[in-house]
Amino acid sequence: MTRAALAATMIVGFCASASANDALRTLAQDAKQWVMPTGDYAATRYSTLDKINKDNVKSMVPAWTFSTGVLRGHEGNPLVVGDTMYVHTPFPNIVYALDLKEDGAIKWRYEPKQDPSVIPVMCCDTVNRGVAYAPGADGKPGTIILHQADTTLVALNADTGEQLWSVKNGDPSKGETGTDAPMVFKDKVLVGISGGEFGVRGSVTAYNLSDGKKAWRAYSTGPDAEMLMDPEKTMSLGKPVGKDSSLKTWEGDQWQIGGGTTWGWFSYDPELNLIYYGSGNPSTWNPSQRPGDNKWSMTIFARDADTGVAKWVYQMTPHDEWDFDGVNEMILADIDVNGTPTKALVHFDRNGFAYTMNRETGELLVAKKYDPAVNWATEVVMDKNSDQYGRPQVVAQYSTEQNGEDVNSTGICPAALGTKDQQPASYSPDTKLFYVPTNHVCMDYEPFRVAYTAGQPYVGATLSMYPAPNSHGGMGNFIAWDAGKGEIVWSLPEQFSVWSGALATKGGIVFYGTLEGYLKAVDAKTGDELYKFKTPSGIIGNVMTYEHEGKQYVGILSGVGGWAGIGLAAGLTDPNAGLGAVGGYAALSKYTALGGQLTVFTVPDQTASK
Repeated sequence: MTRAALAATMIVGFCASASANDALRTLAQDAKQWVMPTGDYAATRYSTLDKINKDNVKSMVPAWTFSTGVLRGHEGNPLVVGDTMYVHTPFPNIVYALDLKEDGAIKWRYEPKQDPSVIPVMCCDTVNRGVAYAPGADGKPGTIILHQADTTLVALNADTGEQLWSVKNGDPSKGETGTDAPMVFKDKVLVGISGGEFGVRGSVTAYNLSDGKKAWRAYSTGPDAEMLMDPEKTMSLGKPVGKDSSLKTWEGDQWQIGGGTTWGWFSYDPELNLIYYGSGNPSTWNPSQRPGDNKWSMTIFARDADTGVAKWVYQMTPHDEWDFDGVNEMILADIDVNGTPTKALVHFDRNGFAYTMNRETGELLVAKKYDPAVNWATEVVMDKNSDQYGRPQVVAQYSTEQNGEDVNSTGICPAALGTKDQQPASYSPDTKLFYVPTNHVCMDYEPFRVAYTAGQPYVGATLSMYPAPNSHGGMGNFIAWDAGKGEIVWSLPEQFSVWSGALATKGGIVFYGTLEGYLKAVDAKTGDELYKFKTPSGIIGNVMTYEHEGKQYVGILSGVGGWAGIGLAAGLTDPNAGLGAVGGYAALSKYTALGGQLTVFTVPDQTASK
């Protein structure tokens, strides 16, 4: 191939990817639609729609409903593209295309045939966090991307539901499963892997949208080449990570079953061309069996979107001793940090600390507790000259490592499910505040020695959970957070953990759901409750909004389950089952029952907010 021909081919390829990227970005800026699982690439979960607002939300009523026909936990949220809503379910991962012109009449449905043997290797319920959408080009229809429980990644014709291609992303016989929502970027789709409780080695993989072929894969642990890390150019807190940065922090070859799975959310900054996500807990939960920092589990990654090479990394919980996965969303927002305008990344980690970072350089700017009950560490050291810079300072009393195997460490806050799990927060550019669903839960944790067998649980700890003591008695709070200062602005107590993703709107409202099944709307500035409605089942889904034929609507999936609701979802009664959640949330059965349903709300008489 001549240089001229090669150059022309590269230009055409670049233009094609840029075009696909621009088309999705443009759609995401149209508030009438909801075309990404996270709402936008920045994962703000904010909408500029304001026809439902703090003045009229008290008049909101259900407009129509849809039963998914599936029990178990319904995480994630629908997408809306044009006149069509795309709804997903837990296993067996049905996808419905609903006609918004006919109150949700079914256009098509896709139900994959999966081996039910995948169900026992799904750690914390058979959840799925949503489908992705890619716009069509040259008159061709768009594409719906589904990551199935058995790790099959499927591309569907958005108009007909016809399968276009499929590829296997993992191996369920080893405990690898698919629960995360894919992210479409440029001419690729990004997907992670679940299974940290089965000794799965975490990775993220980019596939070509056109044919499903693998473009690149980056592991969380192991050799530099397999992690797509440059020892000299990949930075951590301003310094190169150095050669074998992961291998040096594991004993022997344990990194091969080291966890660091990637079942959370993805963000993307098109200007910086960087993808952001977090990795989960190291395997096993018994810290005595894996000496060292166990890099790069529990880590925020910033990767080049084209090559997958890591630009920077930051490990939040070195040598995790409590199962504080780092997979929660990375919200990209331009905010003032200590009076300085900053291209920030804001992350509310399971470990109870909220991190504000420079998303271009990886500089750590703020690290503060976002629940006062957090006690396993006193602080994250912010002195750049200290050898502890960026590290949490562990309290010996709550160190399961220091207390040792077969010792029950009590009163650790937060519990393993974290001060916040994957349920995403939202950010409002109007108030400059972040709205965060939280768990107000503590635990007792007893590690024990466990052997690895492929496809079998590799946990190595017994847990019990309970509400944070000396507090309001409930297991959750919904808070407003100032990420520039690292301060709670207001906090609303809840009886159970808030396991629903939040939505902020230009109408001055923030929506969220509760495990009892309430959809709530609160004033974005004050937190005052403006509205609530009890849906048929507990809410662990994420609130979304769209506009159709001149009216704004709010949609939410009900269907109790997930880690917090695993007792109900799976019919478990042993208090220690569900990795300790069954006992902690036993009272939930008094307030709700299983059932998968979409409820769409509206206000009959709408006027834009003043």
